[in-house]
Amino acid sequence: MPRIYVLHENDAWVVPLRTAFEARDLPYEEWFLDRGIVAFDRAPPAGVFYNRMSASSHTRGHRYGPELAHGVLTWLEAHERRVVNGTRALYLEVSKLAQYAALNRAGITTPRTVAAVGRDAVLAAARDFGPGPWILKPNRGGKGLGVQLFHSLDAMAAYLDGPGA
Repeated sequence: MPRIYVLHENDAWVVPLRTAFEARDLPYEEWFLDRGIVAFDRAPPAGVFYNRMSASSHTRGHRYGPELAHGVLTWLEAHERRVVNGTRALYLEVSKLAQYAALNRAGITTPRTVAAVGRDAVLAAARDFGPGPWILKPNRGGKGLGVQLFHSLDAMAAYLDGPGA
């Protein structure tokens, strides 16, 4: 049985995996991707690689976890390792626009969406969107973290000027 490598940065999410792997006596190893090095010129070990990286890693102090995971996944795929939830899955995980585009291609309707970066751009996009209410949704959040509903531009501006933005 090939070794299973679990790529992640949140111990809480792998507890059920550990339990299942141990109950079945499956060989596994965790790669905690909060920091590290990708030796692209070296071959990765043989095995099956399961990506559990999350866009919300920054909420646990792992700001660059997705970027490191992308490098690791690229390395694994370049060496033709078997990867579950590879670079395409991570790309969808960290991009709301990519998620919506994939949903639309599959025939699933998504709400009208505008991407904006920076206070002034967000307010300009809201004004262009028309009368509220508006929902701000961060590109990387997780479990609804950071999703905000605004009924006025003044309330949105106050939020964007505050410490939570």
